Amino acid sequence: MVEIKNIRTLLAENAFLQGMSDDHLQTMAGCGKLVRFKPGEFLLREGDTADTFYLIRDGDVAIESDVPAAGPLSVARVGAGGITGYSWLFPPHRNGFDSLALTDVSAVALDGECLRGKAEADHELGYQLMKRFAQVMLDRLQATRRQMMDVYSNGKRSDAASG
Repeated sequence: MVEIKNIRTLLAENAFLQGMSDDHLQTMAGCGKLVRFKPGEFLLREGDTADTFYLIRDGDVAIESDVPAAGPLSVARVGAGGITGYSWLFPPHRNGFDSLALTDVSAVALDGECLRGKAEADHELGYQLMKRFAQVMLDRLQATRRQMMDVYSNGKRSDAASG
């Protein structure tokens, strides 16, 4: 028998949201929906309006950035339990990276405008989200730095990047 889970339960099971209060998870669930992507489909496009973030349930997603004269540069890979999309938090609300489905992907999509409104009304919710997204942003910044070091060293991996 297949167990059908509601959005709130799926949020509670995601490590990214571990420690969030039941009230905050219920509030966030009102901004969520289940989505699916096929390999080669984009969840997010760099430069587009940032209005969603995704909690990946199943599948693999490449976080990429377009490098002039070099093409797409893979910055990170996100699998089950990971997230993609944080630009919905910050004006001008434009995606900073592409997010490309590498396999079939199922995710919970959370509406950024809905969440911004709820975080404005409940500053503790906003603080809890900001703490979590700050760590994601730091991780992506470090991954991007390592990848850029690889690009500018003509493909030769430096000791700093490989450690």
